[in-house]
Amino acid sequence: MKERVQKLLAQAGLCSRREAERWIADGRVTVNGRRISLGDQADAQRDKILVDGKPAGSSEEKRYLMLYKPRGYVTTMKDERGRKTVADLVRGCGARVVPVGRLDYNSEGLLLLTNDGELVHALTHPRHEVAKHYEVRVRGRLDRIPQLGEPMTIDGYAIRLAEVFILQQDEQSAKLRLTIHEGRNRQIRKMCEQCGLEVRRLKRVAIGTLPLDPGLRAGAWRELTGDEVAYLQEIAANLQD
Repeated sequence: MKERVQKLLAQAGLCSRREAERWIADGRVTVNGRRISLGDQADAQRDKILVDGKPAGSSEEKRYLMLYKPRGYVTTMKDERGRKTVADLVRGCGARVVPVGRLDYNSEGLLLLTNDGELVHALTHPRHEVAKHYEVRVRGRLDRIPQLGEPMTIDGYAIRLAEVFILQQDEQSAKLRLTIHEGRNRQIRKMCEQCGLEVRRLKRVAIGTLPLDPGLRAGAWRELTGDEVAYLQEIAANLQD
């Protein structure tokens, strides 16, 4: 049965659908020797689908990793500017995994990686809302911290209300627990900027009720447990419903 190629690449665990669309637009994907365009379809059983000249097979065992992403790494598997990537940290995992969402270069904390393309799509699709929890150290206009939980527009988009709790505060800085739902590009940094706050440290500590393993040091990863995988799959199924 024919389906759109970006969906087949996601099902093969190579990337998310959005990433697959970028690969197709960049001319990296061929079907039966022909470079394809967005919207083209193929049959995974009959057609020869290649990415960068390599078969896009779907026989890999599904793998699910939790990484403590350190600062100074980009959340991508390859970087044209030669910066360190999260791929460098999980290179020995034995599978072609991709990140579930992103953390920017100067942020740290919980990052999930998997070769389960359908799970990646479900958890990162723009219309889906998964709570993501951060610890944020800020300084600046500390009296305006409550504004972080008020209606706000980021890049022309009215974001869902964030949940804000002050964990620590002194005259110079504050440590916050911030919960957001969309995870738009640099959302927390832009929210803080609008409120006159400078982000000094940004760490993702949980996705939904799945916390960053306190036993992981920065740069280390481990396999998710069966219960953790089941929890993510349940979230994904509910989002798709």
